[in-house]
Amino acid sequence: MQNRTWVRFVESFILLPILTMSNAPVGPISQAVIGIVNTPSIVSLQKLNMEASGLLAINDALDQKLTDQKAKAQAIDAYFKARSMPLEGTGMKMILEAEKNNLDWRLLPAIAVRESSGGKNDCNRVQNNFFGWGSCKIGFISKEEAIEIVAHNLGGNNPNTERHYDNKTTRQILRAYNPPSIVPRYVEQVISIMDAIGEADAVLIVAATS
Repeated sequence: MQNRTWVRFVESFILLPILTMSNAPVGPISQAVIGIVNTPSIVSLQKLNMEASGLLAINDALDQKLTDQKAKAQAIDAYFKARSMPLEGTGMKMILEAEKNNLDWRLLPAIAVRESSGGKNDCNRVQNNFFGWGSCKIGFISKEEAIEIVAHNLGGNNPNTERHYDNKTTRQILRAYNPPSIVPRYVEQVISIMDAIGEADAVLIVAATS
């Protein structure tokens, strides 16, 4: 009976929170304390804490990316709005497609401005072609489809046109899109519009909305 009582006393002592051990005399750590620290529950808790920290970091990165996307979209739409261009409201779609196809975020809106004044002067014979794509012989179901298809091509992701655009810089893409032999200052004109929309790596601030 005395042995059982002693065992129960020791077990109850081991189950005490580790924090109570901080006032214990300095000396070699007992096997009992080591056992507590290495219990599966403690290890699991540490793992959960690490996973939680990782998730927080991922969420922070996603929040920052979303904020950046919104800011760039607002910059594009603000440019369109200031000039009463019909493409106002397509900023976010242009940003998403530019990211998907690894393009400068300002390229699509700048080409649209150069080719059709931001949708004011679309190709006459076809619909929703404000990029002048295919020499104005190709139409699209919607503005969104036009943005998707042109971005897909300019990113070098269409096997039929990749020889013109794959692994090219923005200037090289523009030269292929409209060669200097056809429009001598086309590249410089589009680049100028891009610069007016915003800087390539600018830190933008999302405007407050009511």
